[in-house]
Amino acid sequence: MKIAIAAALATLVAAPAAFALQPIPGSITYGGHQAQLEKAPAGSNFFHVFYGPNGNEVREVYQVNADRTVSLVSRTVANDD
Repeated sequence: MKIAIAAALATLVAAPAAFALQPIPGSITYGGHQAQLEKAPAGSNFFHVFYGPNGNEVREVYQVNADRTVSLVSRTVANDD
């Protein structure tokens, strides 16, 4: 039973990385670029709006990490239909 619980916990810990948002062209971190912010407090969020590859408006939310790098946490795409 302990092994099954340990395996389940290991799966849950690894799951967020597997489902993390991947940058798309226009994203701040696209192509492996790692932005570094000097004045924003760690844990704060900011928005980035741009037009994606299909011409749709893309809205992304980034979070500032403790080392001042940023992580993509959310994305929405406006649909013109």
